[in-house]
Amino acid sequence: MPRSTSGLLTGLTLTFFALGTLAQPERLGAQEGDYLYRVLTVRAAPGHLLELIDLLDEQRGVLLEAGDEDFFWMRHSQGDQWDLMVLYPMGSFAEYYAPERVRARAEGSGASGRSGAELQRAIDAVSAFREELFARGPDPAAVRARYEGAGLFHVEMFVALADRRDELLEQRRMENRYYAALEREPNMIFVREAGAGWDLFTLGFYESLQAFAAAGDIPADEEDRAARAAGFEAANRIGTYLRSLMLRHNDTLAGTVR
Repeated sequence: MPRSTSGLLTGLTLTFFALGTLAQPERLGAQEGDYLYRVLTVRAAPGHLLELIDLLDEQRGVLLEAGDEDFFWMRHSQGDQWDLMVLYPMGSFAEYYAPERVRARAEGSGASGRSGAELQRAIDAVSAFREELFARGPDPAAVRARYEGAGLFHVEMFVALADRRDELLEQRRMENRYYAALEREPNMIFVREAGAGWDLFTLGFYESLQAFAAAGDIPADEEDRAARAAGFEAANRIGTYLRSLMLRHNDTLAGTVR
């Protein structure tokens, strides 16, 4: 094939990839948001994981009675040190910590007859490690739409270099554009508001481990075209560019809590 024709076809292919990505602003925009969450990562004391799960599940009923949105939770499979990640929808600090809501959480009664305050003390007693982050992300309805059909979650948590936080956030958006160009589901992005030191984390939703692994079956030339359309130098530069922006990174696969 003449060089000029080959170049033209390559250019057209990149254009189509870019247009396909740009045609999905609503889909990509739904992966971020200004909704506030309390994000708990907790490791059970040795031998107490199932007890911790039962306590959190009982506490869930108290929170719902108090007017809270239902939480999202997942159980560690491999990666970071925590056993459970729980995302509590807050809306805002003012509404979540309004005196009447705090009182309702503390005084409400669980299935065992224990009050919310007693359940929290029991949870603390079987927790060896806990970390709380307040982060802004997509609306709970958008999260639930993907959460309910998922069997596997990919959690990536980042601390950026001091002067690279905005660039790290943009890199995560670029990676979502890359996924969209490959017709893969993008990650949801949660950005720190307060609490633990993580600057942001992303949450990927997959039907199964097999679905997660299938991402590696895409031909290399398609990955390169999608990467360039998203703003990367090439597919094999996505990871190295990401590493140039961060101080540290924890990567976890988690499953549903049963």
